[in-house]
Parts: sequence; structure tokens; C-alpha cells
Amino acid sequence: MISKLTASTIYSTLGNNSSLIPLGIKDAANSCGLTAASYIAGDKLEGKDRFIDEFGTQAIWLFGIPTYKKILDNTIFKTAKLDPEIDPGIFKDKKIAILAKELAPSGKIQQNIMKAAKKQKLFKALTIAKFVASTALTALSYFGLTKFRHQYTENKIKKEYLAKKNAQEYSSEHIPFSAAFSKFGPKKKQSKVAFTGGIQDFMFDPVKNLMLVDGVITGERLTHARNPQDFVGYTIKEGSFWLFMYLAGPMISKALEKHAEKKYSKSIDLDARVIENEDFKNAFKSGKIKDALNEFKTADKSDADIYKFAVTNKDNLIIEMAKKSDIISIDKSSKKVDTRKFIPLGDNKSDNFNGLRGIYKKVEKLLNQYENSGQDIDTFFKAVRKLKRSSVIKNIGSCIGALGVLTPAIMLAVRFLSKDSGYQVKKDVEAKLAAQA
Repeated sequence: MISKLTASTIYSTLGNNSSLIPLGIKDAANSCGLTAASYIAGDKLEGKDRFIDEFGTQAIWLFGIPTYKKILDNTIFKTAKLDPEIDPGIFKDKKIAILAKELAPSGKIQQNIMKAAKKQKLFKALTIAKFVASTALTALSYFGLTKFRHQYTENKIKKEYLAKKNAQEYSSEHIPFSAAFSKFGPKKKQSKVAFTGGIQDFMFDPVKNLMLVDGVITGERLTHARNPQDFVGYTIKEGSFWLFMYLAGPMISKALEKHAEKKYSKSIDLDARVIENEDFKNAFKSGKIKDALNEFKTADKSDADIYKFAVTNKDNLIIEMAKKSDIISIDKSSKKVDTRKFIPLGDNKSDNFNGLRGIYKKVEKLLNQYENSGQDIDTFFKAVRKLKRSSVIKNIGSCIGALGVLTPAIMLAVRFLSKDSGYQVKKDVEAKLAAQA
């Protein structure tokens, strides 16, 4: 959650490919655009159907898994007397597992880690079960929404159809034939024509959690499309959704980072909260950043050594920036490093810029760029921050435009270019009612 609404937190959140907030913004734009397009292409019934589908799905999509996980935490984990906040990843390395226990921020957390370590098989089984169950229950919630939506729309169409039919019969009996024909004749004729016509990554990454749910939703939408019009619409919608919701964001971000580095010799791949941080900037000016880098490098003899350094060191600026980037989690009550959470250390033997060691490499690269730039610290960081903000705005802006404007426009164009652009679901239900009459 964002505690203070500042430029750094806004740009950091919007530029974070592992955050649900930018996904929610993109999906809201997509839902608004598609709902508006349905009102334009069809009628109120189609618009309502699309509204329920899009915004109902969005609610389930964003809150389903967290809600079900919380319920399971308070039931199966509570019954087993195990702490659901513990990440099984801390048990991968025995030395790190021991350190996680010894350096726990409180006695209670230490005891909980010891319990989980003693019952590792049960703990891992429950963690996997929670992941599978929360995903399945979220998918079932969507199935329930779909069934409700189909039934709701069909009932509305039936009600509207029967009301129109009763009005036609009443008019034929009580109004002169010529007037009745002029009022209802053309509509009746039109209706006749219409009648012919990597499991752990997924468990603990909220975005990858949603990808699994979206896979189920996409499959359900395509396999249970009510007619060819539905199928074509969902094909365009789901294709663009996957492209601009999950794939394009990281690709655009990486392309803009390469462009900034190639054209301006400035790296913008650090978290915005780091780039915007005044202490970080001043450390470049005073030279303290070099001391922090050297201290980190000296401590980095093994995974266990750098892990211990990350948990125990309170003053090193690299560790501080890793905390601001959410690579290192903090226990809210003690304000110390939460050793229940897995700390991705990254690789120190390659060009991989991920994890804790990735922060070190990124800072080191930015320092080299500053020293070679010939610019004063204010000018250099002003340019870096401007490039970072611009990249975030361009990234999320292009995805919102594609999902909220371009995709609905394409769907509208396909509808209007088709031989029969009316709301096919309504026509199918009305044809069925007419056949039963």
C-alpha cells in the first residue's frame, strides 16, 4: 500500500510490473472503453451485459485471490498453527534458513519460523493447497458471474420482447389498421430478418497469480461464447488484453530504459523511489555512495554472507535502497527486516540485474555514468528523474490508450463492417421465443 502520496511513490507504483495498481488502472480503462463500445454498437441491454461482465470480472480478478487466501490463512493455517506469512523460499538454502531464524525481528516470528522448519512438508503442502484453492475458487466465482450474467440478460430480453408483443397485440385490436401498421409494421419486419441471421513464482507474485486466473477466464469466454459475434469480440478483447496487460508493459519499459542509456548515457532502471530519493542523490555528491558500494562488495562473499549483511546492516545505502524497492521486506511492528519473507539475492557472476545484487550493479552503473557525464549532481539527477517519469507515463499511457480506446474501436469497426451488426444475443433469444409462440 502507498502510505504517502508523493511523486516517487506514484511513479514507482505505476512503473512496477509486479504491482496490481497499474494493472487495475489498465483494466478499468479497458472496461470503460468496451462498455461504451457495447452501448454504441448495440443497445442498453448489450451495454448492461458488457458492464456486468467487465466490472464484475474486474472485482473478482483483483480481489478474488487475496480474499480467498485470507480466508484460507484464517482457517487451514490457523488450524495447523503455522504462520502463512512465511515464504517457503527461505528454506531453500540451509544456511539462510538458519540465519532467518536467528535474525528474526521478534521472538514470536522466530518461533513461527522454527515451527514451519520442523513441519516443512506440511507447510509447503498447505502453501501449495492455498495457492491452488484460491485460484480455483476465484475461477469458480467468475463462472458464477458468467452464469448470472447470461441468465440476467436473457430474462431482460424476454421481458422486453413480451412487453413489445403485448403492446403490438393491443394496438392491433384498439387502433385503426393503418395506424397500427405504420407504428409496428416495420419493426415486425426487421425482427423477422434478424431471426435468420515456474509454481513458486506464481504463488508469491500477485501479477502471475492473476495471469493464471486470466488464463481460465480467457478459456471460458472463448469456449462458452454465445454466438460467432461473441466469439470474435472476445478474441479481439482477450488478445489485446494479454498483450497490453502483461506483455507490452515490461517490453516498453525495457525499450525506454535502453533508449535513455544509449541516447543520454543515463540509467533509469532503478525504482522511482530510489531515483527520487534525496539521500540517494546527496550520497553521490558527498561520495558516500562509493563507501556503500565498497562495503556491500566486501560483504558479498557468499549468499549467506550477503543475506546476513542485508538483515543486520542498518546504515548501508544499497541495503536501504533495496528496502525502498521492496526487495527487502520490513516487519511493521519492529521496523526490522522481516526474515519470514524471501530476499531475492540475484546473481553476482553474470550480467543479471535482478534481486539485491541487481541493486548494487544498477547503482554502480549510475555512479559511473555520473562521473563520466561532466555534469553537476543537480543537473544529472534532474535529467535522470525526468527520463524515469517520462518512461512511466509513456508506458502506462500507451497501454491505457490501447486497451481503453484502440481495442474498443477495433471491435466497433468489426461490428459495423459485418453484415449484421445488431446485438446477436438479443436476436437469438427473440428468435427462440418466436419459435415457441
